[in-house]
Amino acid sequence: MIIETIMTKNPICISEDTTIPDAKSLMIKNNISKLPVLNSSKKLIGIITKNDVQKVTPSEATSLDMYEISTLLSKLKCGKYMTKKVITVTENEVLEEAARIMVDNNIGCLPVVKDDIVVGIVTESDLFHLFIDMFGARYEGVRANICQNDKPGELAKLLTKIAENNGNIVSVVTRESDEKNTRRVTIKVTDITKEKMNSIIIESGAKLIDLRII
Repeated sequence: MIIETIMTKNPICISEDTTIPDAKSLMIKNNISKLPVLNSSKKLIGIITKNDVQKVTPSEATSLDMYEISTLLSKLKCGKYMTKKVITVTENEVLEEAARIMVDNNIGCLPVVKDDIVVGIVTESDLFHLFIDMFGARYEGVRANICQNDKPGELAKLLTKIAENNGNIVSVVTRESDEKNTRRVTIKVTDITKEKMNSIIIESGAKLIDLRII
């Protein structure tokens, strides 16, 4: 899966001269927390987040009156408070690489650029929605978490057995295991009973970690 398929296209952007109150208003109105910042040539030069805006907004404990606060904030431009060194990706970047970049750099979003122009943005929220889809969380069925031998054909045999028992496989996710030469596998299946799923797993020789209807 590539970034283009999950990114928010044509995201709302602002200029470096946009005031902090205007940026905050855009975030609230559109229910977003990140705004790419562009220069006069529409090139990406930074990004400002909800946290950045909150840091420069006077607290409720301030002694300033509303007029003074309004006057102060009207002078604060996003260009001064934005993050200038922005990590970006292209539309053709693969999803897992984008997720790795976000985790390794402790950032919550990645602007997507094409010829130096912002064409999209990928955020933590986009990844969470994809996570839900990958695990089949919107389907009611039997969810099995197992530890299986990391050998060619092992998973295929298990999935074939499930299909032979009329189980409809809606999700299969594998990851590394703490046990040597094994992998952890999470499978979501509909149209099969918990008892039948349990017996299939036992017959396959896999180690059952968790089995539930969800």
